[in-house]
Amino acid sequence: MKNTSFLKIYIGFSIVYLFILFSGNTHMDFYLKPILVPLLGLGVYFYRNFASKNILLVALLFSWIGDVILLFANIAEIYFILGLVSFLISHIFYCILFNKQTKTIKSNKVFLLIGSVVILAYLIGMLSALLPALGDLKIPVIVYASIISLMLFFAFSGLLTWKKSGNQYVFIGAVVFVLSDSILAVNKFYNPIQKSSFIIMLTYLVAQYLIVTGILKLHSNDNHVIEN
Repeated sequence: MKNTSFLKIYIGFSIVYLFILFSGNTHMDFYLKPILVPLLGLGVYFYRNFASKNILLVALLFSWIGDVILLFANIAEIYFILGLVSFLISHIFYCILFNKQTKTIKSNKVFLLIGSVVILAYLIGMLSALLPALGDLKIPVIVYASIISLMLFFAFSGLLTWKKSGNQYVFIGAVVFVLSDSILAVNKFYNPIQKSSFIIMLTYLVAQYLIVTGILKLHSNDNHVIEN
């Protein structure tokens, strides 16, 4: 199938890109980074139609826009802010996407409460560490961190209510996405991290792949086709 071919190409290109990034050739970003997420998008596009397919494609589109804008983040702060906005929109669409998935299992309220507390603790802890260094970016970063935490909450809720193994892929992908953004924030605002570009992109690319694969797995046994 075409979709699996594009997903395999994505993995291959990601490995090559990460190897080049690890070796220190960051100038290759401009040539390779813009190719990666579109490969995932093509994998989704050629997959069978399902009700939330277009939402996933829009989330990937804004992720790609953010990727491209952040290539220029070293030139001026405005590019970082615009990239942040693009990823914020992407995460909003991921929140919508997760809420559109069919619940097949009754949620365990105790586990949901525990997960909510853990996610809230992460949000408060991360913001407490970063706020003193954020300056004029306090509000944008607070909003972004809140939305990505909400995205993680919806993924955790899905872990408890969606069918396997798609639920696990999406949840792990969301966790890794939060990890990627956390590393980026710590590196930029708190303390520089060695090989940060490589670590951020490694976690980011894995996260996107897991979320996309998980959503496709949730619809692998759909009995009918939804027209776009």
